[in-house]
Amino acid sequence: MIIDDELAMLTVMQRLLHKIEGIEVVGSFQHMKDALRFTQKELVDIAFIDIMIADESGLELARQLRAEQAHLEIVFVTSHREYAVDAFDTYPLDYMVKPVSQKRLAQTLERAKVKKRKSVSEPIKTDSNQLIVKTLGGLEVSSSVAGEVKFISKKSQELFALLLLQRGRTISKDKVMDEMFAEMPLENAVGYLHTIVYQLRKALKSHGLKSIVRSFDEQYLLEIDRIEADFIAFESYVNSKEEWNETTVRKAIEWETRFAGDLYEGKAYPWSVLEQEALAIQYHDFAVRLVRWLLEHKQVTQAILIAKKLVSRNELDTEANALLLQAYHLAKDNISFQKHYQRFSKLYQQEIGDSPSIEGVEYEHERKPL
Repeated sequence: MIIDDELAMLTVMQRLLHKIEGIEVVGSFQHMKDALRFTQKELVDIAFIDIMIADESGLELARQLRAEQAHLEIVFVTSHREYAVDAFDTYPLDYMVKPVSQKRLAQTLERAKVKKRKSVSEPIKTDSNQLIVKTLGGLEVSSSVAGEVKFISKKSQELFALLLLQRGRTISKDKVMDEMFAEMPLENAVGYLHTIVYQLRKALKSHGLKSIVRSFDEQYLLEIDRIEADFIAFESYVNSKEEWNETTVRKAIEWETRFAGDLYEGKAYPWSVLEQEALAIQYHDFAVRLVRWLLEHKQVTQAILIAKKLVSRNELDTEANALLLQAYHLAKDNISFQKHYQRFSKLYQQEIGDSPSIEGVEYEHERKPL
């Protein structure tokens, strides 16, 4: 794609690019907003950008384009030589001064092709190499070709966890330092952050995944296209709101089983608390809905297992306890019903100071007094 506020320059660049075999001009724009809108919908390999686009900054455009597409190559084409140093803060592939010759343009595109071929040959681009991350109930990271990822330090593991939680979005350097080094002097925090970024990349290097940790323009990003993270997949499944039947409910049960615990459980990551709570709520609502479906369709044994899990997560959850009691009743397990009801009533009285009000539990026998 080409971005230049001069229509004549767009025409010249298009003509030059059309002469080069294997190159397709997918878009040419005179305004930054149009270029950004395009990259939000379409993939682009390389962008030729003028440093000054009307009264707007091509450098800023490059940063925003990279935020949209991390692999996008940037080539600045400009009359402003004085911006060359600033331009390299965005890690461009090249910086060309107008007028651009056919030979110079061909050399730049050849560099882009070589770089792309090299990246395609790396393990990260093969289907056999993928990072598998288990976050539900702890944090386990491994790759499909090299086994467990051995983090050099706890902080480098924490940085990975923090970046992963962004789900492929960028996070500023300042935000990372605030979340991970709040008690540390700024100067020390900056140096320490650089160290753990290096440690994280080194840990991923033997798995062919060093390059998924990216940094640019005071921002960090973890590319997730080669990562299979259970919490992201769980969210995706739950939000799909798939209709259940005797066949599809098996997938729901599998996902319920995979929810082995809370997000990053056992890790002292204060910055993850809100996300952890949000995911826990998602699981609760999903599991309750699943238990109700199972009870309605007389799959009582499975319903009891999930209801017990819900109760173990929050013993004072009246909804979960009601579902478990209902499941015991449908199973005609009077002993388990009475035992659990008495235990729950006693605990509720001790903690809340009142008797529980359990609605929706239907049974034929009388509840025995404590």
